[in-house]
Amino acid sequence: MSEKNILAFFKSPEEAEKVAEQLKSLGTADMQIDRISRYTGEGVERFTNPITGNISSLANLTLAADGTTRNEGILMAADVSASGMSDGGQDDVTGRDVLLTVVIDESNHKKALQLIEQGGGMV
Repeated sequence: MSEKNILAFFKSPEEAEKVAEQLKSLGTADMQIDRISRYTGEGVERFTNPITGNISSLANLTLAADGTTRNEGILMAADVSASGMSDGGQDDVTGRDVLLTVVIDESNHKKALQLIEQGGGMV
C-alpha cells in the first residue's frame, strides 16, 4: 500500500480536531495539528515604551517579535503586517494558522480531502 500526505489549513484548533476525529475512521498512518506562524519566537513578554528609544526594530513594536536579532527585525519590519501599508487582500490563507498534517493510505485520499473541505479546511 502506498501513502499520501495532506497539509490542510484551518481557522481554529477546534475545526482541525473535529476533522481529525473523522479522519481517524479512515485509518490514518500519522496525523498532527500545529499552530504555525511566519515569525519565530514566543512574542513579547514585556511592554516597551517607544518614546525611550529602547526598541530593537519596528517588528518588536508591531509584531510582538521579541528575541530576534537586529537583522531579523529589519526583515520582519519590511512585511506589510508591520507597516500597515496593505489592504490585507492579497493572502488567501489569512486567518488560517492551524495546520493539520495527515498521512493516509492512497485509497482513502480523495475521501479525506472531501472531509477536510467539508470541515472548513483549505488544502
